[in-house]
This record gives sequence, C-alpha cells and structure tokens, in this order.
Amino acid sequence: MSEADVENGDHVGLLAQKPNPGLKFDKKLSETERSTREIRTVAFANQRKFLAQGEIKFNLNPGRNKLHTRSISQSSTDSYSSPSYTGSSSDEDEVNPRDKNQRNSKGSTDFCVKNIDNAAFGRREIEIAEQEMPGLIALRRRAENDKPLSGAKIIGCTHITAQTAVLVETLAALGASVRWAACNIYSTQNEVAAALAEAGFSIYAWKGETEEDFWWCIDKCINSEGWQPNMILDDGGDATHLMLKRYPAMFNMIKGIVEESVTGVHRLYQLSKSGKLTVPAMNVNDSVTKTKFDNLYSCRESILDALKRTTDVMFGGKQVIICGYGEVGKGCASALKGLGCNVLVAEIDPICALQACMDGFRVTRLEEVVKNIDILITCTGNKNVVTRNHMDKMKTGCIVCNMGHSNTEIDVGSLRTPDLTWEKVRSQVDHIIWPDGKRIILLAEGRLVNLSCSSVPSFVVSITSATQALALIELYNAPQGRYKQDVYLLPKKMDEYVASLHLPTFDAHLTELTDEQAKYLGLNKTGPFKPNYYRY
Repeated sequence: MSEADVENGDHVGLLAQKPNPGLKFDKKLSETERSTREIRTVAFANQRKFLAQGEIKFNLNPGRNKLHTRSISQSSTDSYSSPSYTGSSSDEDEVNPRDKNQRNSKGSTDFCVKNIDNAAFGRREIEIAEQEMPGLIALRRRAENDKPLSGAKIIGCTHITAQTAVLVETLAALGASVRWAACNIYSTQNEVAAALAEAGFSIYAWKGETEEDFWWCIDKCINSEGWQPNMILDDGGDATHLMLKRYPAMFNMIKGIVEESVTGVHRLYQLSKSGKLTVPAMNVNDSVTKTKFDNLYSCRESILDALKRTTDVMFGGKQVIICGYGEVGKGCASALKGLGCNVLVAEIDPICALQACMDGFRVTRLEEVVKNIDILITCTGNKNVVTRNHMDKMKTGCIVCNMGHSNTEIDVGSLRTPDLTWEKVRSQVDHIIWPDGKRIILLAEGRLVNLSCSSVPSFVVSITSATQALALIELYNAPQGRYKQDVYLLPKKMDEYVASLHLPTFDAHLTELTDEQAKYLGLNKTGPFKPNYYRY
C-alpha cells in the first residue's frame, strides 16, 4: 500500500488484508472494532497529510526535540511564535556571552547573560518563586516606604536563581543599587539572569562559565565606572577575596560584609585572625534561621531531587556514606534513611559523631567502607575529603557528589589524568572510566549538587534571604563604632523577627507571656526569648 493511498484516505486495504495464518487467536472483527480501527487509521492518514503540508513541524535543532502542532488556543499560538524556552541547562548556544552584543529593551548594555531574549520566561519563574517566599515579600512591603537601604551600593555574589531574583528586587525596593555575579559556575538559571538584566539590573552570570569567566564576571560587578560599592553580600567569599586582593583601597571603604556560607565565614575568620579584615562582617551562616532551615530542612529535600534528576537512582537498599554530620549532613542522612538507604556517617567531631550514633547511624571512616558504597556525599566545607586513592577503590557505578559550598571537597583535579576517560552522560553528569572498565558517576564536577542539578525550596530561601536583607540593613544603618573590624553573629532579635514573618503562612499563633511569666524568666515579653549561647 502506498503513501498516496494513506493520504487519500484509502485505508480499506489495511483492513482487508488476510489474517496471518501463524496467529492462533485471529478472529473476525466486529463492527465496533472495525469502526474504531478505521477512525485510528484516518487519524494517522490526517497526520501524514498535515506533515506533508507543514502543519506539524519537527524542531531539528539539537537538544530541542519538541513536536509543535497548530493549536486552537490563541495563547498556545503566542507561545509557539515566541522564542523557544530552552531552560538553564540548554547547550544550544555555544557562543560565549562575553562575545555577544546584547541590549535590554531600555537600551542598557551593562550586563552579560546567556540570552536576553529569554527574559519573559525568567519573569514567570520569578513570579512563581514570589508565591513561596512570603516572609521576604512581607519584609519588602513593610520597609519599602522607609527605604532603609537608600544610598547602599551592594555587590552581590550568590547563586542566581528565581529565589535570588526576589531578594535582588527586594533590596532595590528598599533603596539599594546592586550589581550581581554568580558564586557557582553551574547554578545560574539563565532565563532568570535575563529577566533581571531586562529589569535594569547589572547581572554578570550564566550557566557553564569557565573559571576565567567566573572571575571576570565578579570583577565587572566590582569595577564599574562611576559606581563605588559600599556593601558586599557574599556566598563563599569570592567577591570579598577578589576586592581585597585587587582593589584594597575600595575594600577599605566598604561599610559591611554579609556572608552566608561555611566556606566564606571560615575565610572571614581567617582574615580577622590575621588582621586583614578592615571592615565589619556579619556571619549569617551561623544564624539560627540559616543553619536550621536552609542547611537542614532545605538540604533534606534538595539532595533527593538532585540525585533523582541526574541518575534516576533507586534509593531503597543503597549503601550511602555522608561525610560530615553538621546541619547539611543531618538533612541528607535523614532524607536518605527515610527512603530505605543504609546510611553511614564519617565525622571528625566527636559531638557530631555522637549525634549521628544517637540518630541510628553507624559512624565509620571512609577508608573502611569505600569499596562497598553506592553513593558518597560530602558536606564538610573542607578540602580533599575524597581523594583519588578513595575513588580508585570504589566499585563501578558509585555516585559521587558534593553538598558543601566549595568544590574542593572532592579532589576532581586528580581525575583529569591521561589514564582516565571522561564521558559526558547528560548535563552535570559525567562517567569517569578507569582502564579496566570501571566507572564512577561524578555529579556537577564536584560542585554544589543541589543548586547545580536541581533546585531548592523557595520557602526556605525566603527565610535565608530575609535574614540576609536584615543583616545588610543592620550593618548599613549601624552608628559609627557599633561594629568594629571583626565578624559578628546576627542579633537574636533579628532571627526571631525573620521567623515571625513566615509563621502566618502556617496560620500559626504564638502564645504570649504574661507579665508574671516574663518577670519569672527574666525576659522581655516581645523577646529575644533565648540567650545567644542557646542551641536550638
């Protein structure tokens, strides 16, 4: 039967063919069955017609296998006629953004993103994130009339996601001028960066930056003609490090630094100890609202998402080792245990190790079990936690990833040798193949796996972002002499305020102390309710 027969609707030949004598269960078609098959055949014929007429179009661009059909809906038609959304992980455009000449609708060129044309898609992502960030939005509405950050010029170096965009726009609403770069070469959502650039923000970031691109982007944010930064919001300490090293005079004019990661805080304490920290800094990472909610509850969800998206792994029965049992490690271990994994913990701290034991986990050394594990997760903030020697002993198929901020926890550099083969499986997933055929699965090249390969819950980011915003307001507006050249913890009162901003979401109603109770406890009725040394 020819294609012309199908296109002309001559499907009778298909139904009239004699049954295959080899089939034992052949039977005469009923009228209903015959009618159904005729309808299906006509539908197939119509599709062939549409294909010939160009009504159905296959997108032949690499990595974009979508079937576009004519739709009755005008909104669908508009969707297909607009630039195709490629997402953050698209490898379609290989041109380095630094080599492009891009302008937003206002004519500004003070940005560098993957593709400014994707701004509309990024705006939708931001609108979705806003719905799950009630505390930060509440802070914006309460303070935007007062403009507590009026005159603040903030250098931001964090993950650039839809949630970060809500923070950026909140800081702007509170009066600040900002310039922003990414703290991780893989975590940027390209469409969100485009949306911020379209809105007039100076954004220098895209997913898949090289190391050179990474430092260039931060430098472009810091060194801008006619713009003198006076605040830093950092995640990992890279903006602080670059400004101190390359622009020391500019660094000395900073009013304050807000740092939210273990790695960055460690760097700040080192600077303070050596006498090189010449400005006050706020350690947001160790605030209760960051440690307990972002590090624990967020990682408890995002580790599963990252592993599932990248490897499609079945968790039940897997042997997993968590290196580090801080708040991040606790969240990861709890989540994986809940899905049936046999979770082991490696720790250097006897208190954290004892906590792991009391939570039902076996504490061991990596060297003792490395041959048998299926999944390895680092979350220590340290360097060379997993070495080439460890990876040489792993069994084939072992998944290796990092949940700590720094990419130094796994010694990825030791894997870039002539005797090993790197095989890209999908975005952020590589097979590292040994000469004997053994292969391990490395995620995000050892960088932060949840923000490189998945996402984090917007609600938790709302808590962290509100904490960051309050820390910036506090440092910027603090009278001369309140904060010296040292590292400070966020005042307890601010931690409690951030928590209170998020309670209405759950319709939670706090109990109030009576005057007698407050006097008995020696507390103010409005807080703070715990001393600074209290461990939640």
